Amino acid sequence: FRRVLFRSEESGMLNLFKKKSKSVEVLAPLTGTTLSIEEVPDPVFSEKMMGEGIAIKPTTDTVVAPFKGTVKMLMPNSGHAVGLLSEDGLEILIHVGMDTVSLEGEGFEVLTEVEAKVEPGDPLIKFDEAFLKSKEMDTLTMVVVTNPGDFQPEQFLTNKEVKAANDPIMVYKK
Repeated sequence: FRRVLFRSEESGMLNLFKKKSKSVEVLAPLTGTTLSIEEVPDPVFSEKMMGEGIAIKPTTDTVVAPFKGTVKMLMPNSGHAVGLLSEDGLEILIHVGMDTVSLEGEGFEVLTEVEAKVEPGDPLIKFDEAFLKSKEMDTLTMVVVTNPGDFQPEQFLTNKEVKAANDPIMVYKK
């Protein structure tokens, strides 16, 4: 019996009840080029005060859901940010531009609502790039994980051209 038990341990058969880790992919919420969060010219993001993440220099004007989940937070008066919860429990904040809250919603159209169930590619926020540029606002968009707890960052895909709801930008392990 001892020999059989030892062999089972060697072959990993007693690991049946170990919790298996799972990778959670966050797809691009916009088409554009990814950058390291450290490159964002706002210390709130570059120093990771909001959380670990990535930035996207967008070439499109519509933020879409990067995974299957639920809309948990919207900035109703400004429309510049949305908080999402994935089915796996990962929470992210998608924040369009810097200092865009000061526009009080001008140049933004919210396309969803709190507690809406979303699939990858579902539209969340549309912004008027020409208007934002006329107000000297950068459209650089930050995607940060706001509840790292049970999640460990595995990969940040920076300096890469990405297509919204198609290409992964971050991978976390649960």
